Amino acid sequence: MRGAYSTFYQRASNAFRDHPSLSKLVVICTISGGGLVAYSDVRPFGSVYADAAQPTIKKKKVVVLGTGWASTSFLKNLKDLSFDVQVVSPCNYFAFTPLLPSVTCGTVEARSVVEPIRNIVKKKNFNVQFKEAECFKIDTNNQKVHCKSIQNTNIGGKEEFTVDYDYLIIAMGARANTFNTPGVVEHAHFLKEVEDAQRIRRSIIDCFERASLPSVSDEERKKILHFVVVGGGPTGVEFAAELHDFLHEDLIYLYPDLEQYISITLLEAGDHILNMFDKRITAFAEEKFQRDGIKVKTGSMVVKVSDKSITLKERASGETKVLPFGMVVWSTGIGTRPVIMDFMKQIGQGNRRVMATDEWLRVDGVTNVYALGDCATINQRRVIEDIADIFGKADKNKSGKLNVEDFNEVINDIIERYPQVELHLKSKKLKNFVQLFQSDLGDAAKQATHLDIEKFKAALSEVDSKMKSLPPTAQVAAQQGEYLAQCFNRMKECDENPEGPIRFRDSGRHRFKPFRYKHLGQFAPLGGEQTAAQLPGDWVSIGHSTQWLWYSVYASKLVSWRTRCLVIGDWGRRFIFGRDSSRI
Repeated sequence: MRGAYSTFYQRASNAFRDHPSLSKLVVICTISGGGLVAYSDVRPFGSVYADAAQPTIKKKKVVVLGTGWASTSFLKNLKDLSFDVQVVSPCNYFAFTPLLPSVTCGTVEARSVVEPIRNIVKKKNFNVQFKEAECFKIDTNNQKVHCKSIQNTNIGGKEEFTVDYDYLIIAMGARANTFNTPGVVEHAHFLKEVEDAQRIRRSIIDCFERASLPSVSDEERKKILHFVVVGGGPTGVEFAAELHDFLHEDLIYLYPDLEQYISITLLEAGDHILNMFDKRITAFAEEKFQRDGIKVKTGSMVVKVSDKSITLKERASGETKVLPFGMVVWSTGIGTRPVIMDFMKQIGQGNRRVMATDEWLRVDGVTNVYALGDCATINQRRVIEDIADIFGKADKNKSGKLNVEDFNEVINDIIERYPQVELHLKSKKLKNFVQLFQSDLGDAAKQATHLDIEKFKAALSEVDSKMKSLPPTAQVAAQQGEYLAQCFNRMKECDENPEGPIRFRDSGRHRFKPFRYKHLGQFAPLGGEQTAAQLPGDWVSIGHSTQWLWYSVYASKLVSWRTRCLVIGDWGRRFIFGRDSSRI
């Protein structure tokens, strides 16, 4: 009986599909006591009629270069279905870079901190394609990106291709900054990519295996087991702390005869390590490293690196010293990638160190091109450059004299357009513009009811000194990616109803609100299950409890539940079994 019903419904379905005119009939029947089934002018899905009824809408092509923090955040937050997105990157995964120091010592496995980019984009309800390739040229005149595959073809060459775009998003990150120091590229390890962390891990084990050979002298063992870290920033400090724990919690039990030869030296050109943190954190970190036996040499500038030694110059005495090492890790900031440098020359930014964008993340000098993350910096416009236009917008009567009350309509726009104004008000502990004028213009001006352009300039003369460049951190890149995705999601809406501040040099408003970075705090793991944290509101926390806060925050920020489970599992494995010392 069930087979008969199945055959009947199959034939009926085929009839409606093959003869769409039958769908105009209304069929009413009673099934199992009163069910009602109706067909009325229903067109079969996928029919030629349905295709003809819906005109094809040409989608805008968005090309994203990179799979780092900025680009991944953009892809995860983009929801507008009117875009056709193509991602081009030599890495087919997103890496949680804050945990790379943990990867170097086996605290966390490399596979645990990466998520395939295809796993991320497959959840989108619009078309996103990924190409594992490297961009080597950007052609803004023809709106094309020239790429080459990183896979070897059958004929042994590199396959090249171009990708057209309507909007280009450059989020290629940066490379390590060597400051043109001789020998760094050839002999030092960097810590920017997952592959870098894996090489460092193998190199550490290599040093111990070489030092354990019976033919090696004691003096040579000291050199081989001397690990040098160049750079006292967050990455260098965290790696030095992770390395100390790895050596003294795990490897000394596997190589007990080598404990007396182990040493770690941290080199910093400035006066203190972690100089971007609160002074309390800096002092605690230096004291802890001293207790742990990590030598911190500040005021030391590296001038040369060879295969077995590093040459440095002490700033205070001018003396040059040579330190032998078994491994050196270089962590001294970021530099611009060659393809970005070529692009900057092409668009007239060849005299800059980093590519410049405006407050909406648009690359200066080109249209429909955006740059996010470490490869670019926001070139915040100065108030003093627009002072006459701001004054003119407020002076609606064109009298040349400005009452402070005239600012009521433009105060919020000024603060939104120029964030340094708000920083200036906060630094002087002022609540509003009125207090700013009264505090900066003196007693005579306080009694004046009007201001001219010169007095206005004098009041805002110090504002631009509060401008600060954003740090090249994952936090900044992620927020930029989310911001730009929200702009793309609201592009049509904001074209009709702009939501940004007033255009002081033109009429109307800017289409979007400018990007504003919200600092959520930063961590500095110091080893021994102790971490320092500087959170919003100048709240500083140091110790074991902060380490657990670090665990919870980093676990929550991981890109997927898969990576969360893997990383938490690695942490648990390390607590129980220790770190793995296998060289694979």
